[in-house]
Amino acid sequence: MSLHPESTTKAPSGWKSVLKRAWPTIRILLSIGLLWKATSGIDWHAIFESEIQMEPWWFLAALTSATTACLCGGFRWAFLMRRSGFQGRLRNYILLYFTGALVNQGLPSTLGGDSYRAITATHLDKSGALTGKKDLDEELHHSVDLEHATPKLRLSFAMVLVDRLLGLAGNNLLGGIGLIIGGATLAAWGTDLGYLITGAMITVGLLIAAGLAFKPTYRLLEKILERFQMTNALPGIHIAFSWPYNVAQAAYAITVHCLLIFTFYCCLRAYGGVAPIPSLMIGLPALSLLLMLPISISGWGLREATLSSVLALWGVNQSITVLASISFGAITVISVLPGAYFLLKRK
Repeated sequence: MSLHPESTTKAPSGWKSVLKRAWPTIRILLSIGLLWKATSGIDWHAIFESEIQMEPWWFLAALTSATTACLCGGFRWAFLMRRSGFQGRLRNYILLYFTGALVNQGLPSTLGGDSYRAITATHLDKSGALTGKKDLDEELHHSVDLEHATPKLRLSFAMVLVDRLLGLAGNNLLGGIGLIIGGATLAAWGTDLGYLITGAMITVGLLIAAGLAFKPTYRLLEKILERFQMTNALPGIHIAFSWPYNVAQAAYAITVHCLLIFTFYCCLRAYGGVAPIPSLMIGLPALSLLLMLPISISGWGLREATLSSVLALWGVNQSITVLASISFGAITVISVLPGAYFLLKRK
């Protein structure tokens, strides 16, 4: 199933075709290799000898936090969809958000599920039923050419992009704040980098808000959207990036990522480990950026290798970090299982 939008339908040839067929296998092997590398340094005998007392309540707290984070993210996207003229119910868009997150668990990056929810959302009616199931299956199993797609499908992808950008802004702001607080432990220039990232994100946000408030640039945006028959995207863009909504959106996005940080913190505590909050504010946002790259299957291996290396700078036991990271991945999968609703509904 191809979920990534493409601007061209030209078939690859030669070595590109070979690489395209081999790439899924390469990603699986890379994930296995990274996971092996992360776990190879674990002294399992020492761990068993230490008789770590796992605390199940921390796992329950982690699951609650991860589910809440996904629920909050789903609500933001559902709100943007409704503001852009889509008529489906909020709860159905939230469930579809969970479905996209679940689809991501079997894909090499976090972008495939976005395509899934963008395409499926265009087939949702007011009652929550899926319309045109034959067309939906066709769209999900073939690359999408947005240049020739329907205005409704382009609008849906646009709102997914807006949702993604808001999440990225919250992620980067949280990471920047983390570097300001604890970057000195990471490197001598860590604090300066934090100020740079935070300042850059704030500046970009203010420039976008100014552009939306300035009538000539707003009219230019209107004309661009009219050309692609996407004028309904304006309310969603306005509620996402204009002043003072952008401040509330940034705070909301940071809160969602804080919930994910708390999820990992709970996984650490379940094994008796503790990590300074600034270390998690640096490690998790950096990991989120890495997970957008198609170099592993749903972050497995990459997540364990990255976090164990980063948190070691704060003296966190690498073995505990790897165990917590594996638990974090498992809890993430469990937290998005409600998304199976739409997958089963298509059958």
